[in-house]
Amino acid sequence: MATKIVRYETLKNTAARVLEHLGYPPPHAEITAEILVEADAREVPSHGVARLEFYEKNIKGGFAVPAAEPVIVHETPLSLVVDGNNGVGPHVSDFTMKRCIEKAAKTGAGFGAVRNSNHFGMAGLWAERAAAKNQIGMAFTNTRICSIPTFGRQRILGTNPVCFAIPQEGRPPFMVDMATTTVAHGKIEVYERRGKDMPLGWVVDERGKGTTDTKASQKLFWSTCPDGGHLFLGGEGEELGGHKGYGLGLLVDLLCAGLSLGRWSLHTFEGKGSGIAHFFGAIRLDLFGDAAQIKRHVASILDEVRNSNKAEGQDRIYIHGEKEAEARARAMKAGIDLDEKTCLLLEKYGKQFGIPLGF
Repeated sequence: MATKIVRYETLKNTAARVLEHLGYPPPHAEITAEILVEADAREVPSHGVARLEFYEKNIKGGFAVPAAEPVIVHETPLSLVVDGNNGVGPHVSDFTMKRCIEKAAKTGAGFGAVRNSNHFGMAGLWAERAAAKNQIGMAFTNTRICSIPTFGRQRILGTNPVCFAIPQEGRPPFMVDMATTTVAHGKIEVYERRGKDMPLGWVVDERGKGTTDTKASQKLFWSTCPDGGHLFLGGEGEELGGHKGYGLGLLVDLLCAGLSLGRWSLHTFEGKGSGIAHFFGAIRLDLFGDAAQIKRHVASILDEVRNSNKAEGQDRIYIHGEKEAEARARAMKAGIDLDEKTCLLLEKYGKQFGIPLGF
């Protein structure tokens, strides 16, 4: 499949202009475009500019209100609860994470629970903002229902990602950013977009049987049939730890929806707004001693992991976040590699809105 190489700024400007034509105020379009392009730059196309089509559907479906502004409905020196008023996820998340970081700078820690938001992009993009300030960052979100609990068959939970970012000396932060399911739903969308079957073990059908049929799985996902969907980390049953992934996914909903008094995954996209809920946190490193010393010690631990014995045929052990950071560094020099379907989507918007793409 043909691809195109696009410069970072070119892609960001194009995405921002498309979003403005979809009704986003310029500041909301700017932060959203940045979040989407950052994902593509890090070779995470499941959360990249291909999401523009999904965002447009959310607006047309009444699930997202581009001009809406978030409001604080409860606040303490350590915490806040935000009602996103069905606004766009990146703008609501930027509003909340900034305040968490500010609270951490003043008091040592800051936490924010959010209700009535929308898709916020890669969780890691929010957690790493705290890491850049010598803070431990965290970001969680629930999602549209797509996952089944252990011993169940009904879709009642989302992919419910978790992210922690911890600063280290001399390198990008340690950053684990993962769905609590075996794979993020956006990755299945990438497979569908590229006409590929998915690996066995990601999804079960309405009978609870494993499937590799990406198109059938996507059809089921958007249908009224309540059964079948993603498996949590560990897969079916308890033998390989599926109950652990399920527990993590449920924990995310309790942090996001439980603490914000928002909708949990089962009730997202019901009625007005999508009802997506988030949870953010920032903890200052120097609560535990000298921040520089802690960062050096963290780096030494991670170096020992990198330098441990490799499996046969492997020459490197990666630390979480390294692949994405290295991909971004390459993209900033050489450009971002977009697949054909994504290019066609941008060309469609270019013609529709009279936007010169520049690639």
